[in-house]
Order: sequence, then C-alpha cells, then structure tokens
Amino acid sequence: MRKLFSNIASKTAVWMGQPGAFVGALAACIIWAVSGPIFKYSDTWQLVINTATTVLTFLAVFLIQNSQNRDGAAIQAKLDELLRAMDQARSQFIGIEHLSDKQIELIRAALERQAKTENAKQGTADDTVDRLLDRF
Repeated sequence: MRKLFSNIASKTAVWMGQPGAFVGALAACIIWAVSGPIFKYSDTWQLVINTATTVLTFLAVFLIQNSQNRDGAAIQAKLDELLRAMDQARSQFIGIEHLSDKQIELIRAALERQAKTENAKQGTADDTVDRLLDRF
C-alpha cells in the first residue's frame, strides 16, 4: 500500500508541477466563470467550483506532503553522507534533525556565535553537539 501511494504521489507531484496542469486548472476556472450566465449564477453553479477546488486541494495536500517527506529524508541522507565523508566535519551532527525544534535552534545559534568569534576557515571547532547544547 505504501509503495503504491508513494508511486502515485510521485507521479502526481511531477504532473501537478508542470505548466500544463496550471493551464488546465486555469482553463477549468475560466470555463466555470463563463458558464455563470448560462446557469444564472445559481447556488449549484457556485457549489460546483467550491466543492471541486476544496476536494482537489484537500487531496493535493497529502500528495505534496508525501513528496516533501521523501525529498527531505533523501536530502538528510545525502547531508549525513557528506558529514561522514569529510575529514573536518563533525559527525555528531548526523541525525540532529531528530532533536526538538528548541535544541536545533540552540545549536544553530551557538554555531552562528562561534562563526562570528572564531576563524571558521581554520578547520572544525572542537565542540560537539552535546557541548553546544550544554551551554544553554
């Protein structure tokens, strides 16, 4: 089931990101708007566009979120591999995406302060993720 959903989400996300999808949606809106006088701008006429856009948006959120989750996981894996492969990189940073938002913000702030006070070009600082968090 997950594999099927993942495949559908991937293909749909690619399709939805194409100019043709935008043109198709725009055309549907124009056709709906032009048909207003034919249907005398009835409640049913308004309900058609409201229902269609709401349902499509609701479903698209899940598909887009699935694609972003996979993209984010792939990017994290690539960054983790770069950290692992670089001699001067701190491998303790691998997996910090699993920390709380507050912990990540504390690390980011500590790194920014450290970069301002030290010459970051001379190599990697000695602090580990745990030491950066302990300062707060």
